Amino acid sequence: MFTATLTWALLAGYGLFIYRIVQVTTPGKVSASEFFQGRSRQGASPGLWLLVSSSAISWIFAKSIDNAASLSNAFGITGGIGYSIYYLSFVTAAIVLYLIRTRGGYNSISEFLVSKYGKLCSRLFLLAIAIRLLNEVWSNTKVFSLYFGPEGSGGYWFAACLVTLFTVYYSLMGGLRSSLLTDGAQMLLAAVLLVVILVVLVPGLVSQGLPVVDQDTHLAGLTFCGLAFVQIFSYPFHDPVMTDRAFITSPKVMFKGFVLAGLISGGFIFLFSFVGLYARTFAVEGSPILAVPALFSLPMLLVFNAIMLTSAGSTLDSSFSSVAKLGARDWSHHHDTPTENQALVGRWWIVAIAILGNFPLLSIYLGDHIGPAIILATTISGTMVMGLAPIFLLSFIPSAGRLSFHLAFWPGLMFGVLRVLESALSSQIFPDWVMLGSGKYAIDLGVNVYGLMLCTAGYLLGALLNQYVFRPRSLAK
Repeated sequence: MFTATLTWALLAGYGLFIYRIVQVTTPGKVSASEFFQGRSRQGASPGLWLLVSSSAISWIFAKSIDNAASLSNAFGITGGIGYSIYYLSFVTAAIVLYLIRTRGGYNSISEFLVSKYGKLCSRLFLLAIAIRLLNEVWSNTKVFSLYFGPEGSGGYWFAACLVTLFTVYYSLMGGLRSSLLTDGAQMLLAAVLLVVILVVLVPGLVSQGLPVVDQDTHLAGLTFCGLAFVQIFSYPFHDPVMTDRAFITSPKVMFKGFVLAGLISGGFIFLFSFVGLYARTFAVEGSPILAVPALFSLPMLLVFNAIMLTSAGSTLDSSFSSVAKLGARDWSHHHDTPTENQALVGRWWIVAIAILGNFPLLSIYLGDHIGPAIILATTISGTMVMGLAPIFLLSFIPSAGRLSFHLAFWPGLMFGVLRVLESALSSQIFPDWVMLGSGKYAIDLGVNVYGLMLCTAGYLLGALLNQYVFRPRSLAK
């Protein structure tokens, strides 16, 4: 009873902390430019370190913290390294989006897509990232709610609803501006909490040494590392939480900020994977993020609770601000100065995603479980969008157009859907020869490698056909 009381008191303290930040930094009604572009009252763009802290904490999802701990528990140190590799996505995005902005002068991803591939292709892309945003809501809500009760309990549901409603409240007030400023405070808080966790866990790991894994487990971990590396070439482009921040500062500030954010957030995730290493070393059963703090005193449980609240809250408000922009501006191809009417529409989109995004939590009644479901949401969503790699990385090819987009986008989506069906039906669809490496991620690595090759070949084929078959005919007419 005492533990539950302190846990709810921590939630109240967190809410008050964020509420005060919002009240001080964004008092009263914000302008449309503040709401969508994160600008200050004076119209200034966010500075370098605000961009760094916001981008970093927005990628330190509650689900990512859980994934890092679970993977290092499963594979040893290679599991933590593998999940950290995903954070090289920041470098991929920094290079590609810098070139898109400086060479094309575009102000958003959707503007670039409309110009290069047409409106239909842009909307297909927006549908894909809308699915990603839905994933971000339920998966982060699910992780932190477990600290307030078993899955499906009254405490679990009350915490999920309370934090979602509170995040909706301040997101409606300030949009991206509120998200940026609260992210800065949340990043500092998360860093302090991580230090506390490491101070407690590292002595035990030092005394025992890193857990030794057998050869098969080591190879399975390396297979996951390979999967993460392949996906960093497409993964960043279907995350509007990242890409929206690429257009709110100057290109040079964005480039520096993204590289720094990738190093900081990737380092954070790798260090947090020590929780899983600790669980493996001492044979702790159950989910590492729940079982490891239970070994220590109540303060450690509260520290874990706080870091999950911090990471989940930062991701939720960022997801809400991104869906507001997607629904109010990107879908209608508004690339001009934001208007107050668009801000109003964006607020309604925030309410919609808060409701729809939490519906998957009901999957508990269908026998869903947290660990497999959340890791699956990451790896398969990355598989579905493998075709985005050539769509963005090879966009400099002049003859590439709509046909190239479709020949890259649809095969990747098809492979992702087939992987979903395999997991849902627990039956094999892809033949054994597709597998690369070993362990549970061998099929995912094979599907992603061969699929990326097919998507790239399709993109290049579309460019060739557009240059030598379709374009000459149109000119002849």
